[in-house]
Amino acid sequence: MFPPERFFTSSIRFHPRGDSIARIISSAFQSIHSGEAVKNYLQKIQLPSAKRVYAFGLGKAACAMTSALAESVQLTDSLIITKHASPLDFKPVTIIEGNHPIPGEDSLTAGRAALRFVSQLTRDDLLICLISGGGSALMAAPIISLSELQSLTSTLLGNGARIDQINTLRRHLDSLKGGGLALAANGAQIISLILSDVVGDPIEAIASGPTAADPTTREESLALVKRLGGLNYPFRETLKPDDPTFNNIQNHIIASNDIALRAAKKQAEEEGFFSEIIYSGLQGEAREIGKKLAGDLRTYQEKIPRPFCLLAGGEMTVTIKGHGKGGRNQELVLGAVDVLREMKDVMLISIATDGEDGPTDAAGALAGNGSAHRAEALGMAATDFLSRNDSYSYFAKLDDLLKPGLSGTNVNDLIFCFAF
Repeated sequence: MFPPERFFTSSIRFHPRGDSIARIISSAFQSIHSGEAVKNYLQKIQLPSAKRVYAFGLGKAACAMTSALAESVQLTDSLIITKHASPLDFKPVTIIEGNHPIPGEDSLTAGRAALRFVSQLTRDDLLICLISGGGSALMAAPIISLSELQSLTSTLLGNGARIDQINTLRRHLDSLKGGGLALAANGAQIISLILSDVVGDPIEAIASGPTAADPTTREESLALVKRLGGLNYPFRETLKPDDPTFNNIQNHIIASNDIALRAAKKQAEEEGFFSEIIYSGLQGEAREIGKKLAGDLRTYQEKIPRPFCLLAGGEMTVTIKGHGKGGRNQELVLGAVDVLREMKDVMLISIATDGEDGPTDAAGALAGNGSAHRAEALGMAATDFLSRNDSYSYFAKLDDLLKPGLSGTNVNDLIFCFAF
């Protein structure tokens, strides 16, 4: 599924410990494979009895998750809303590709289809929802116009808003979010199997919580949008934890950033590295986090013996000021380049677990202590590329972009800090 070779870059391919590095990254991806996570869950539980069983897949991993479910459960009908559709070998199924990261007309089509799909359910039925990252944008039933929703999303992303903040506002502007899908299901039993792409795994924030109660309020949304620079909209109130709608609903997280970090740590130790998870739930400006992690790497090399592998996870943000090309993982690594240059035999890697970092074909990037010197020999300075948010171009010329392809899963970002 995720062979180590998928994670080779120029620096990994020719590094003496390159095979070990690739196996460590690969192990993290293997541990969160969406289809396997569904199968593992189904082996542990007994599904409740129901007259009919329906499947609703939402998010970037929806195809793989629903396929895994269909191998074990006889489905009456199924609907998948995703970003990139893949071939499926079961029926009946309808697949809709929504828009991401900015909701579009296809997202509205998906929202209407979702409402029609769940409206056929009765109290005698079971709905199994398979939810993963990206669902907030891929499916939309906004109470404001699409152009207003697009403008708000673009403003928030450009201002460096965190995904949990964006999803708080989305829940209060969309009739399917904040428990809205569950409300429309006519009292059917619902089990949601969830891949967490939000720091800290709050269920209400993952895909904006279509089957989850929302602890945030309309008033909080008003205050938040004012602070983040968006316009004031007629925010609705969402379903709260004590709402009877949730009496027949179960929400289970079956894959997360923490699971991936623990798998990487285990593999690193098997490869002969001292390994430690130094941060989980990292958030903040990507380039600044890159500098911080490089500084941590410098500090740790004075305290513990080599080789070691420090691990971190989270999801950073980028405040866009230039017109370059890149993503948060690539910018994080670019921010570390000049700090790493004075060290010896070190490497920092940051990668998006869904296989795509920003609007690029790369999932992340790699930098070592020699990256700055190699770049300068090509006439490139990290500060110049940072000033225009052009991390992709920088690492492309060094052949140190990670391009494993789409993973079919998403549990935020992973950072690996090596010293050899």
